Amino acid sequence: MAMTTEQKGEVIEVLKGKFSQYNNFYITNTESLTVEQVNKLRRLCFEKNVEMTVAKNTLIRKAMEQLDAERYNGSFDSLHGVTALMFSESAKEPALIISSFRKDAKSDKPVLKAAFINGDMFVGDNQLAALTKIKSKNELIGEVIGLLQSPAKRVIAALLHHHENGGTTAAEASAPEAPAPDAPAEDAPATDAPAAE
Repeated sequence: MAMTTEQKGEVIEVLKGKFSQYNNFYITNTESLTVEQVNKLRRLCFEKNVEMTVAKNTLIRKAMEQLDAERYNGSFDSLHGVTALMFSESAKEPALIISSFRKDAKSDKPVLKAAFINGDMFVGDNQLAALTKIKSKNELIGEVIGLLQSPAKRVIAALLHHHENGGTTAAEASAPEAPAPDAPAEDAPATDAPAAE
């Protein structure tokens, strides 16, 4: 049954809302999947807070053009065949879903046609492995903070120790309190004489 102009307009508006809401979306081809498989894929997406939407390519393209034709220009060549869009807050979650789905189904479907990640286009199914490893801004920030914190913590600990002890050096303060494990025990002879047989 053909869609009315009004229905098409509604679909375009819904899609525009999704493209505006999410910085990341994947364009996949679900053509050869059975209804059961598509439902399974939808469930996986739902569990991981990924919105999966199947729409006609012409309507997807119109929604993109109306929003920002230049921004989405790289996506247009991917709009052919059956298209399922996966919208996600996470840059890599859809890639992980596609990968695990394929593994379970022992199949190379759904096919990744393209992914739009924070303004960058990744085109082609061969990008999937790289996309599963992509790091989010928060993960990167977390790593940087982790790197910055560890030396800072040591310096602060040393300074506090120095302050409390009324002026030992920072080097002394950061030295371990306990004797080093390889120091000879007090009652053992310090010589290198071989032990008695």
